Amino acid sequence: MMEKIRNFFVVPEEIRTEFWQSTLKKNNLSLLVISILIAGMEAFNICRVLFWSRSGLGSVNNRIYFGMYCSLLLAAIIAMTLLHVWRNGPVNRRWAVHFVSVMFFLLWHTGLNTYDLMKNPDGEILVFITAFLGLAMFIQMPGLYSLLCYMLSYALFMVLAGPMLREGTRINLTFTAIVALAVSLTNFRHAVDMLLQTRELDLTNRRLQELLQRDPLTGLLTKAAFNDCAQLCLSSYRPDRHLLMMVLDMDKFKLINDQYGHPCGDYVLEEMGRILQEVFPNVKGLGRLGGDEFAVIMYSKNEDVGQQIDEINRLLSLLSWNGENLGARCCVGVCRLCREHVSYDELYKEADQALYAAKKQGKAQWHFSEIR
Repeated sequence: MMEKIRNFFVVPEEIRTEFWQSTLKKNNLSLLVISILIAGMEAFNICRVLFWSRSGLGSVNNRIYFGMYCSLLLAAIIAMTLLHVWRNGPVNRRWAVHFVSVMFFLLWHTGLNTYDLMKNPDGEILVFITAFLGLAMFIQMPGLYSLLCYMLSYALFMVLAGPMLREGTRINLTFTAIVALAVSLTNFRHAVDMLLQTRELDLTNRRLQELLQRDPLTGLLTKAAFNDCAQLCLSSYRPDRHLLMMVLDMDKFKLINDQYGHPCGDYVLEEMGRILQEVFPNVKGLGRLGGDEFAVIMYSKNEDVGQQIDEINRLLSLLSWNGENLGARCCVGVCRLCREHVSYDELYKEADQALYAAKKQGKAQWHFSEIR
């Protein structure tokens, strides 16, 4: 139970960055609107005290109201200025502006309404209630911050003004505080749940996209996905990086299928995918182009290629089915790119011709060519 309560108030770590970004974006607009409204209202109140009041600043009462109006106007101007200056600043700095502004606005309205009641004990508490509910509706805060802000301002108002209120008013105020806190917490949880759902949807879409790009039998890239990967490598090609493309084709694969059946053929293809990932763990792309034809695109020096192909054929030679060695091997065509502005079709054609040359030499052979 305690764990569930704690989790209710905590932003999950996996969406914390997104939560702060969305909160800042929403609060920026809300605080800007609130600050503009405050600036307009307090400018009017200041003029009312200075020019439309009989005593002007001659009375203590007017000087107190004038000071409070000026302080709120100044706070609104500072908030708008800092939000503009730090609009691209660190998240914690911008959030500090939001949090301090909300706390100040709540405490200011607490003080103003308390002073109003001191002057007129039969007065209303609409100033405090309006600020309380308005900020709860329009400002989004984490759960613990909401508890701190709204409970602190409620407790302070009850301490300062509670003795001057009728019992019914205190009860109504308590219910209002509960409603305001509930609204704030509901907005908080709604934002968290929406971000969690969005994240889950993004992960699902990403997994679906990966499934569309992966061959279901071998786990390698599909032909289309490998094509895209190779295009990306070609677009960022530099002559000093030794870009190679390899096309691999199984020897006597049809014979294995005919002799041992398609389940055995699928097993060989699946193992070929595993072997390629083992021999080439960090290459740019591994793909199954179709049937028993595979492809690799990578950055590698020429001297590495022969050892890697030998290792592939060594691992293939260990494959067996029902205790009988399959004698699996492959031929490989290798093409090294030595100039820019080469299309994927040109690169594949050259690698495929190298494969054809390797097959003419016999089983488990490889042939090297270049595009200059």
